[in-house]
Amino acid sequence: MRTPLAVRRPIPMANANPAAVVAELSSAFDTFKQRYTDRLDNIEASVQAGFDDMAIQAAARIANGAGGGASAPHARPVDPEYTKLYASWFRYGQDEREVAQANRDGERARVNAAMQVGSNNDGGYLAPTEWDRTVLQQLMAISPMRQIAYVIPTTVNAYTTIWSDRSIGTGWLGETAARPATSTPQVSPVTYTHGELYAYPFITQTLLDDAQFDIVQWLADTVAEEIDRQEGIAFLSGDGQNKPRGLLTFAPGGLHAASHPGGALAVVNSGHASQLTADGLINLSYGLPAPYRRNATWLMASTTAAVIRKMKDGQGNYLWQPVTVAGQPETLLGYPVAIDENMPTVAADAMPVAFGDFLRGYVINDRSGVRVLRDPYTNKPYVGFYTTKRVGGGVRDPKAIVVQKVAA
Repeated sequence: MRTPLAVRRPIPMANANPAAVVAELSSAFDTFKQRYTDRLDNIEASVQAGFDDMAIQAAARIANGAGGGASAPHARPVDPEYTKLYASWFRYGQDEREVAQANRDGERARVNAAMQVGSNNDGGYLAPTEWDRTVLQQLMAISPMRQIAYVIPTTVNAYTTIWSDRSIGTGWLGETAARPATSTPQVSPVTYTHGELYAYPFITQTLLDDAQFDIVQWLADTVAEEIDRQEGIAFLSGDGQNKPRGLLTFAPGGLHAASHPGGALAVVNSGHASQLTADGLINLSYGLPAPYRRNATWLMASTTAAVIRKMKDGQGNYLWQPVTVAGQPETLLGYPVAIDENMPTVAADAMPVAFGDFLRGYVINDRSGVRVLRDPYTNKPYVGFYTTKRVGGGVRDPKAIVVQKVAA
């Protein structure tokens, strides 16, 4: 324990050199000031550590997908220091608390720029893994196509797979008959390029400074909703120009009907010029080859579901069976139904219903990483968060999905 100032070695007053007395007093005062400055710094550091711990726990709840449910109170994100730095940068930018945070300048460089490490002006910052995961988790929860299709992350600018026509030649032979060469399956590469999707929300600096809620989570929600809206349209009707190639564009007459080596999607007419029919839906379900029916799902908009929900068979039973087991999806002709409001509504020549094994039939390829560029300059006093995500998509196996067309 340090000796209190009051009982330290006294300063001789008699016959003392005045300059020495002043120097001794000055030294004692400097020691006193340093001690209490250190104490104040320790108190401030403890308070800041408490706030930082709260921020880390909030980030942990985000990482654990706690958008609306319970979370582990003591959970931690995968990289808590990186997340803490990102949350600090999100609120204040690179110059936040210049004096108090000066000793953290070296750590702040860990927030990686998209084009250059540690430089806001050279391309912006990559959001931390927890934030990326939050956006993707929310997309999986709200996007029907992401729930049922094949989703793969890539680290390059496109995803390429191989399509085989499986045309192996065979023949029946006698014991001593000649065995000529048979035909060999042909393989073709199929490439799915990325398009860049963005959201650009603006928030006032005052709100960033004073917000008493999890503003990072709020931005993640906003970005996820905007990405879902844009993606949902593109996954069904995208033209492939800087965006995914939509599922319905692979139907006969569609923009990409001839782009897949496996051909176009099969189409089954409804049996009526302007309406869906029960017989048409049955024909559609059996228009899908048996190997794909095991994992098949219906895809339609809510308005279409309302029309089909009222259909009955010849005995007066509804085709669409109500749920009788908790947690199980409703089924139409024994298969689950996914609702996507971007599907066309029922009308003449429209294609309002798709049926198939979407996991095998459609691929969504995400270029890994959601990027965020903090922009406090363009629209003062607002701070913009230019968020980008690269995503592509297209039909993976045209044999795995069939489409209902409203036609006689």
